[in-house]
Amino acid sequence: MSAQALPAPPPPAAPIPRRPLGDTPLDVTVLGFGGAPLGDLYAPLDDAAALATVEAALDAGIALVDTSPLYGRGLSEHRIGTALRRRPRASYTVSTKVGRVFAPAPSGVARSEGYAGGLPHEGRFDYSYDGAMRSLEQSMLRLGLASVDIALIHDVDPWTHGDAAAARQREALAGAYRALADLRAQRVVRAIGIGVNDADVCAFFAREADLDCVLLAGRYSLLEQPALDGFLPLAATRKIGVMLGGVFNSGILATGAVAGARYDYREAPPDVKARVAAIERVCTSHGVALAHAALAFVLGHPAVASVVLGAVSPDEVRHNVGVLSTPVPGALWRDLRSEGLLREDAPVPA
Repeated sequence: MSAQALPAPPPPAAPIPRRPLGDTPLDVTVLGFGGAPLGDLYAPLDDAAALATVEAALDAGIALVDTSPLYGRGLSEHRIGTALRRRPRASYTVSTKVGRVFAPAPSGVARSEGYAGGLPHEGRFDYSYDGAMRSLEQSMLRLGLASVDIALIHDVDPWTHGDAAAARQREALAGAYRALADLRAQRVVRAIGIGVNDADVCAFFAREADLDCVLLAGRYSLLEQPALDGFLPLAATRKIGVMLGGVFNSGILATGAVAGARYDYREAPPDVKARVAAIERVCTSHGVALAHAALAFVLGHPAVASVVLGAVSPDEVRHNVGVLSTPVPGALWRDLRSEGLLREDAPVPA
């Protein structure tokens, strides 16, 4: 969704609410800032615009900032670090990820992974103990910070690794997880977990490791709720804090079922477009924008601590914050259920 197409939101009525991140000592704003677009995702972004966007998020009261070495091969961390270093360290919670290490690529980058720009560095997967330590050290150097609050093992799922995912998960449990657990015990980081696109992988790691939190992208949204089948009940029982990314399913729940709408990082198939169009018709009948309903819905689950949204302009940030403060009528959820567009067991906002 372009900044020009955004309707003017109502002004925020109150500070952004906070929720505890599971059983950790952290409490986070229910709206977080996602750093993927600042790595030149899909299109290059001017440095000044990137910094202004982070500043707008912080000025609006967003106090959870998530990034990763993947995003622009370190560019997102560089840009976010520049903005964060201008603020008191205690005023924000910063999350980044391990699982990749980077080196200069003087001959050019072979794998862009969807990033149109980014730094001239080449990454490789490394879920070993030493690899996780090196990855986190590189992140702190790029951020210009002496510590991060949350460290997540990134992309250890079939989405990224296909048939090799199970072997990567074993590698991560034996290596990266032990490294992060040691850093947590030493109080170098305050919370550890995983960041993936697969709810079943979240459930597997929740059973096999002592996780504090999870960042799950795309698998709990107004469009689809597979995380209800195993992971979210387990997270609630074990007091694992849940952060959600991809709540617009790569864009289609923000743009609607328009030509070229994206779902899971590629053009949406006809069946997905049809379901989104049906959901949007219900939303429109209640005078609620589709994106507004999508954001409100996911915050209705009691295990969800924060929704992490990316942005590429201050206007997008301000729009997201304004939408957050506007309630959705309960009749909308009832109508979605009656039309078979929302699971009966999906919690909705009170």
